[in-house]
This record gives sequence, structure tokens and C-alpha cells, in this order.
Amino acid sequence: MKRVLVTGGSGFLGSWLCEKILEKGCEVICVDNFFTGAKRNIYHLLDNPKFELIRHDVTFPLYIECDEIYNLACPASPIHYQHDPVQTVKTCVHGAINMLGLAKRLNAKILQASTSEVYGDPAIHPQVEEYWGNVNPIGIRSCYDEGKRCAETLFNCYRMQNSLRTKIIRIFNTYGPRMHPHDGRVVSNFILQALQNKDITIYGDGSQTRSFCYRDDLIDGMIKLMATPDEVTGPVNVGNPGEFTILQLAENVIDLTGSNSKIIRMPLPADDPKQRKPDISKAQKLLNWQPTTPLREGLLKTIAYFDELLKTEPEFCRGEE
Repeated sequence: MKRVLVTGGSGFLGSWLCEKILEKGCEVICVDNFFTGAKRNIYHLLDNPKFELIRHDVTFPLYIECDEIYNLACPASPIHYQHDPVQTVKTCVHGAINMLGLAKRLNAKILQASTSEVYGDPAIHPQVEEYWGNVNPIGIRSCYDEGKRCAETLFNCYRMQNSLRTKIIRIFNTYGPRMHPHDGRVVSNFILQALQNKDITIYGDGSQTRSFCYRDDLIDGMIKLMATPDEVTGPVNVGNPGEFTILQLAENVIDLTGSNSKIIRMPLPADDPKQRKPDISKAQKLLNWQPTTPLREGLLKTIAYFDELLKTEPEFCRGEE
């Protein structure tokens, strides 16, 4: 039976990844330090005999046995990764070194969850994997952007120097149930504000664009990349090429929730990308993958999740836990 390690396994994407891998009959070792992950995301898995939870910070070495490693450990929203930028860099870099060292010892296949943030504020549109990016190395987002870029470098070096079986996936904006209510991302922010009939806050004029991928589609792409032949190493963009302005997203959320919220505008944060859209040609060719969930369908599922969370765990939604 294949044993699969998922770092950051109690997070938004990590918890869904653990579920999908368990459904395939594998054993799953979930590693998390619970900085942004939540035990509530994996409570339902704890009684599964094929599931094991380890509380651990990947900036320190980990000595276990496994066949595959998905390295997702890292705060992924600006409000969280800017809270402790030094630790964010350590998680990206030391975490990658430690997981690559483990994979080298075990001769295990390893996948790095990278990000569209490696493109920074892109000067080309849509973004292709060959684009080197436009990143401010000393900006407020650089702890995450450059940390992930360095992790990609490490994965490539270990592959070339040690013949390690590595995969790199570049994840574009993803949303869905189990998003943290205080991660500062536009989908969770807008939905919670709309459900409570509060003003919806848009930064800038709302013309900046994002491409929103529903979590099921993203996890499917991640698993498909891990299953590719060893010569397929990536990086591979995985995201939804459907492009929406932030204003369009806000209007969709207001419509779907039936909210009385009003839209207000605030100054645009520093280094906030003005455009974000993946070119997924490689994912279509190499993985036979493309997203299938329309934005409004995914938003309805996400709205239902946050609506229930507001009723059952209001303190968590208010940040009082």
C-alpha cells in the first residue's frame, strides 16, 4: 500500500488532498504545525486507520517512511504570510530542503506546491511557464514570492544533481469550502461580508483581474501531475483561465447571496498584481486536465459552506478563537 506524506495537510487545499488520496486506497501521513491549518478540516479523517496526523514544523527535519511527498506547507494568503515574513521564507526554503532531503533518502517522488506569485506583477498576459516573472525582491510580498521561487530552484537543483523525481505545480487563485475565514482573500472576504450585509471592500478601482479555480479541479490537477512519468517535472500552471475583474466577483457574490451589501473602495496594496490569468496549455497536453467548475457554481458551494460556518461557529468567523 502506497504511503503518501502531505505537508500542510490540515490546510484548505491540503485537507481536500488528503481526502482524495485516501479515496484512492493509499495511506496518508498529514503533517502540519497548525499556523494557518485547522484541525476542524481533518476531524472527520482521524478515525480512518489509513490516516495519520503529525504535528510538525517543516523547517525542522522529519524522519519517516513514505513513497510520495506533496509539499504544501506554507501560509498562502498575504495576511498570513506577511504576519511573520522571516518564518514564511524559512518555511519555503528550509521546508523545501528538508522535504527534498527526505525524498532523497527514501528515493520518493516529491511535488512542490508553487504559486502564480512567482510571476509577480506580470508584464505578459496570460502567464506561461517560460515567463521569468516581474517580482519585487524587497516588497511586502517578497517573503512569499521569492521564497517560492527559491523552492522551485531547489527542486530543480535536486533533480539535476541527485536524479530526484520532482514535480512543480504553479497554483493560481483557488477557492472553495474550508477556506480560512480570515485569510484575507477576495472570495472569502466578499462572501463573509455579503452574508452579513456588511460593506464589501474592493482595493483599487476593482479593474484588476484574477482567475478563480474551484478546489476540486485544482486537486485533480495536482494528483494528475504526481502520476505523470518521471520526465514530466514541470513547472505546470494549474488554474482556471476564465478571467474576472474583482468588481465582477463582488457583483456575483452579492447576487448569489441576495445581500444588501454596498461596494466601497480602498487604496490598492503595494505590489498587488493587476492581472492574473494562467496559460494552461501544458496542463491540457501533459495532464489531460482543464477546470470544469463554472465560477457561479463554485461560489454557490463556497457560500453554503460559509453560511453554515457563520451559524455553527460564529466565534471562528469573527476571529475570536
